[in-house]
Amino acid sequence: MRINPDVLPIEGEKNLLITSALPYVNNVPHLGNIIGSVLSADVFARYCRLRNWNTLFVCGTDEYGTATETKAMEEGLTPQQICDKYNAVHTAIYKWFNISFDYFGRTTTSHQTKIAQDIFHRLLERGFLLEDTVEQLRCETCQRFLADRFVEGICPFCNYEEARGDQCDKCGKLINAVELKRPQCKVCKQSPVIKSSRHLFLDLPKLEERLEKWLDESLATGDWTTNARYITRSWIRDGLKPRCITRDLKWGTPVPLDGFRDKVFYVWFDAPIGYISITANYTAQWEKWWKNPKQVQLYNFMAKDNVPFHSVIFPSCLLGAEDNYTVVNHLIATEYLNYEDGKFSKSRGVGVFGDMAQDTGIPADIWRFYLLYVRPEGQDSAFSWGDLMLKNNSELLNNLGNFVNRAGMFVQKFFNGQVPEIVLLPEDKRLLAHVTAELQQYNQLLEKVRIRDALRCILNISRHGNQYIQVNEPWKCIKGTQEEQKRAGTVTGLAVNMAALLSIMLQPYMPTISSVIREQLLMPEEANVLTNDFPCILQSGHHIGNVSPLFQKLENDQIESLRKRFGGGQLDADSKEPEVFLYALLKIAWQLFHSSISYS
Repeated sequence: MRINPDVLPIEGEKNLLITSALPYVNNVPHLGNIIGSVLSADVFARYCRLRNWNTLFVCGTDEYGTATETKAMEEGLTPQQICDKYNAVHTAIYKWFNISFDYFGRTTTSHQTKIAQDIFHRLLERGFLLEDTVEQLRCETCQRFLADRFVEGICPFCNYEEARGDQCDKCGKLINAVELKRPQCKVCKQSPVIKSSRHLFLDLPKLEERLEKWLDESLATGDWTTNARYITRSWIRDGLKPRCITRDLKWGTPVPLDGFRDKVFYVWFDAPIGYISITANYTAQWEKWWKNPKQVQLYNFMAKDNVPFHSVIFPSCLLGAEDNYTVVNHLIATEYLNYEDGKFSKSRGVGVFGDMAQDTGIPADIWRFYLLYVRPEGQDSAFSWGDLMLKNNSELLNNLGNFVNRAGMFVQKFFNGQVPEIVLLPEDKRLLAHVTAELQQYNQLLEKVRIRDALRCILNISRHGNQYIQVNEPWKCIKGTQEEQKRAGTVTGLAVNMAALLSIMLQPYMPTISSVIREQLLMPEEANVLTNDFPCILQSGHHIGNVSPLFQKLENDQIESLRKRFGGGQLDADSKEPEVFLYALLKIAWQLFHSSISYS
């Protein structure tokens, strides 16, 4: 899936390498997975391109490991067949959500084997690997060791009853499978026994000094989210221990060392190397990105449960390899997105998954907008059907869509589709100052990857625009004296230029809507760039095209039907809910049309 082939770093320019956490190939991503990595990274990548920064955005499916073997057993397919099947599913989902990868690949490639084994050999040669005997759970019924996701039990830290053999989804702590209380084989449901096996470990204590030196610099100069900083520092504070990097599995990158050739690399040694191998599948000159730390800024996007693998284990491997690798500069981690009053669950039919969203009749841009509006940046947030309807009908339909449509319609109706002359009065200059301030704030926030907050700047500008139109009443001025008609021209011309600016600012968030606005306004292609100043994009005399509404109202019956279809219960059985919801709608409508925005 390519957008810009052969994107390479350019000396002396800003070169940004953006990755989103590799999704497990064995499942279908739900809305929380999508906002947690790929959608957030996509917004930032699109923004960087709008700033004319040299940008490469890569991702791909993580295809090796226990999860794939488990899924293959469940579906009666080979691991490779599972990978092929679900890679296609992921590709289709991200295409529908309009994720602008420069390249979307996979980890089951020869490049993955070559690069992972090379890093392994370099670590081995430098004394950063050690051997040890590991106690593992073995299922005598299935005649196999139970690595990672083949075993479930009670978390030894928080007593969560569905903890996996590698990590607890509730408390987030990494787990050694033998520590689980009441472990159970996921395949046959029998209790496993403890047996010993020889494995290879990454000697993190030996790498700790260089890791901390790098980490101090990266945290000081880079944009790391608060949770990423906290999780990483907690790992360091608790003391680093050797981490096992091999597994008794068949499906994975083979360990190229005598005595261990019947094993494969553990997924969290192997998977992050996928960023590198996927780039190598994109371009033969991949080292210009991945062995170029002085000229490349690396951004990693993920959910918070992936942080330690990207901030401790993967950097330790790259630093220990001593091969001038580009190591993460900016680590962007979200909290969790819940579904209504619970969690997403494919097995229980609760929540919207990526392959279902397109069957709801709600366009991809609306999904993008709402997920970004509630993006869990500082704390967990929740998807709510009622709130989705509220935000669509108030923020998009009545605020943003209303302003853009009115601005274009005034040009069509009053000025024959031609942008009128603009003669600025002091109040117009005050409006320009407000819009410029919002634009500059938008840029500052997105440069710091505060994606949710930057979206508010767009909505603030359209609110300013609606208030400006209401106060100046161009539909009345156009019927008055020559001076009043000139005033109608200024108000209309300024409003339609604000709409043009909004189309550019919307591009990272709602690319299809952005494109529709640009087409309606017949905007020149060279105008599709962001600066810190509000330019007059549409000059006097510019002809615009046909203008039509951008958004459709979501009806309560439609939303109720979807909510029941996808489970959840936030709005269930509450007789007061319709009245509460109606009150909320009326309150927002009142705020929109009677806002107290001041231009003084």
